[in-house]
Amino acid sequence: MKLLRNNDSAFVPVTGLTVFAIASGYLMSLIPLSMASFSINTSYASWLASAYYVGLLIGSIMIEPIIAKIGHRFSFISFLLLLAATVVVLPFFPTKESWLVIRCVAGIAVAGIFVVVESWLLMGDSPKERAKRLSFYMTSLYGGTTLGQLAIGFIGTQGIVPFMVVLALLLLATLPPLLISQGQPPALQHQSLSLKKIAQFSKPAIVGCITSGVIMGTIYGLMPLSLSQSHFDGEQVGVLMAATILGGMVIQPIVSKLSVIMSKTLLLAMVSLLGVFAMGMIYLSENYIVMIVALGLLGMSSFALYPIAITLACDKLDSSCIVAATQVMLLSYSIGSAIGPLSAGNFMLQHNGLMNFFFIVLLTAAIYMLLASLRRKDHILAN
Repeated sequence: MKLLRNNDSAFVPVTGLTVFAIASGYLMSLIPLSMASFSINTSYASWLASAYYVGLLIGSIMIEPIIAKIGHRFSFISFLLLLAATVVVLPFFPTKESWLVIRCVAGIAVAGIFVVVESWLLMGDSPKERAKRLSFYMTSLYGGTTLGQLAIGFIGTQGIVPFMVVLALLLLATLPPLLISQGQPPALQHQSLSLKKIAQFSKPAIVGCITSGVIMGTIYGLMPLSLSQSHFDGEQVGVLMAATILGGMVIQPIVSKLSVIMSKTLLLAMVSLLGVFAMGMIYLSENYIVMIVALGLLGMSSFALYPIAITLACDKLDSSCIVAATQVMLLSYSIGSAIGPLSAGNFMLQHNGLMNFFFIVLLTAAIYMLLASLRRKDHILAN
């Protein structure tokens, strides 16, 4: 697969993103696990997560003018450095109030990184090439996140050293855009999307991004707690979470190929139904091996929704609208991420409560996508 091209390279964003994802995956687990060592009550972990998603929401709205002004390459570097600055500050200001503000700023920085990388990979090219490059993006993101979470075991969560490791990784992530000046998208006059244009967006694309946010926010925010409250020990919880993320990695090249030859709306319905099937497996048996397989399938389902939805949204857009479109999709994802854990919290007291929540959300999404596919008279083979 050809990553480097004369006019528009995927090497820089994908390489930088991979290192960023390792740092982000480690930081995602490090923050709640290190709170006690900094004398911060762990009951505030959910508030820190909410502050992060608020930052993600804010960032998704304000990023486009920055990219238009300084370009993708310098925007990528700037947002990585902003995130690195928040990591430096965390251990030196160990209060819940400070961490709430810092995590909100971190959310803004991460929103910038996502919009830069996604729009960088989606600008120009044919739909087929976009799908391939977005597959690299998702695989790099989830693979790096998995590796980062494994760092908890051999680096730990106590003291300042883990934060310095995250800082070093984020600084390392800036090297590809710093050292390679070629390959960024050509300077275009990026167009902001009016509410009227946003209303004309593919509704299945927006619903797909929101659904992805609901599921992913709940997986990252509540699934470890839900599994630990069941009969699984800490090591088993780690394996089950890894199976979920690895499932999401495995399906990316498959989704990349299917999205070119199939109606993307129908494909969104199919991956939603895959998640429904996975929850059905858990209802039949809660055996550890069955859970590994079922959560792997859930990962395939939930991690496939976003890349399919975003390529659907950008299919017929001019390159000058891609940045604004990725902002809208990230905003939709962020809204889902914010409401998902809050809604799922009501299910936590039930047996298999989180699985019930996933079943309801994914079944609803599947029915909507099937109806939308029929209404739009989509065909299995793309034109």
